Amino acid sequence: MSKLATTDPKELLPLLHERIDQCSPEELEAVRKTLLQFELNRLMETVGEACDEAAARGEMAPEKIAAALREHRARHPYR
Repeated sequence: MSKLATTDPKELLPLLHERIDQCSPEELEAVRKTLLQFELNRLMETVGEACDEAAARGEMAPEKIAAALREHRARHPYR
Protein backbone atom coordinates (compact mmCIF):
# COMPACT_ATOMS: atom_id res chain seq x y z
CA MET A 1 0.00 0.00 0.00
CA SER A 2 1.21 3.52 -0.81
CA LYS A 3 2.47 5.72 2.00
CA LEU A 4 0.14 8.40 0.64
CA ALA A 5 -2.83 6.27 1.72
CA THR A 6 -2.41 7.60 5.26
CA THR A 7 -5.02 10.07 6.50
CA ASP A 8 -2.96 11.35 9.43
CA PRO A 9 -2.09 14.98 8.56
CA LYS A 10 1.15 14.76 10.57
CA GLU A 11 2.30 11.89 8.35
CA LEU A 12 0.74 13.11 5.12
CA LEU A 13 2.21 16.61 4.94
CA PRO A 14 5.88 15.53 4.75
CA LEU A 15 4.96 12.80 2.27
CA LEU A 16 3.21 15.31 0.02
CA HIS A 17 6.15 17.72 0.26
CA GLU A 18 8.48 14.91 -0.75
CA ARG A 19 6.29 13.99 -3.73
CA ILE A 20 6.02 17.63 -4.85
CA ASP A 21 9.81 17.98 -4.66
CA GLN A 22 10.06 15.07 -7.12
CA CYS A 23 7.53 16.44 -9.63
CA SER A 24 8.45 17.43 -13.16
CA PRO A 25 7.62 20.98 -14.30
CA GLU A 26 4.51 19.66 -16.06
CA GLU A 27 3.38 17.83 -12.93
CA LEU A 28 4.03 20.93 -10.82
CA GLU A 29 1.77 22.92 -13.14
CA ALA A 30 -0.97 20.32 -12.67
CA VAL A 31 -0.50 20.49 -8.88
CA ARG A 32 -0.65 24.29 -9.01
CA LYS A 33 -3.87 24.22 -11.04
CA THR A 34 -5.41 21.73 -8.64
CA LEU A 35 -4.51 23.87 -5.64
CA LEU A 36 -5.94 26.93 -7.36
CA GLN A 37 -9.18 25.02 -7.97
CA PHE A 38 -9.32 24.07 -4.28
CA GLU A 39 -8.83 27.73 -3.37
CA LEU A 40 -11.53 28.82 -5.81
CA ASN A 41 -13.96 26.26 -4.40
CA ARG A 42 -13.25 27.43 -0.85
CA LEU A 43 -13.73 31.07 -1.80
CA MET A 44 -16.94 30.33 -3.68
CA GLU A 45 -18.31 28.55 -0.62
CA THR A 46 -17.33 31.45 1.64
CA VAL A 47 -18.85 34.03 -0.71
CA GLY A 48 -21.99 31.92 -1.10
CA GLU A 49 -22.41 31.67 2.67
CA ALA A 50 -21.81 35.41 3.09
CA CYS A 51 -24.41 36.17 0.40
CA ASP A 52 -26.92 33.87 2.06
CA GLU A 53 -26.34 35.57 5.42
CA ALA A 54 -26.61 39.04 3.87
CA ALA A 55 -29.84 38.05 2.12
CA ALA A 56 -31.26 36.75 5.41
CA ARG A 57 -30.49 40.16 6.97
CA GLY A 58 -32.18 41.94 4.06
CA GLU A 59 -28.93 43.43 2.78
CA MET A 60 -29.30 42.05 -0.74
CA ALA A 61 -32.33 44.14 -1.61
CA PRO A 62 -31.77 46.09 -4.85
CA GLU A 63 -32.13 49.45 -3.10
CA LYS A 64 -29.52 48.49 -0.48
CA ILE A 65 -27.09 47.36 -3.17
CA ALA A 66 -27.62 50.60 -5.13
CA ALA A 67 -27.02 52.66 -1.96
CA ALA A 68 -23.82 50.73 -1.21
CA LEU A 69 -22.58 51.31 -4.77
CA ARG A 70 -23.33 55.04 -4.54
CA GLU A 71 -21.49 55.27 -1.23
CA HIS A 72 -18.48 53.38 -2.60
CA ARG A 73 -18.34 55.53 -5.74
CA ALA A 74 -18.56 58.71 -3.66
CA ARG A 75 -15.56 57.57 -1.59
CA HIS A 76 -13.62 56.24 -4.61
CA PRO A 77 -14.45 58.35 -7.66
CA TYR A 78 -13.25 57.10 -11.02
CA ARG A 79 -10.90 59.33 -12.91
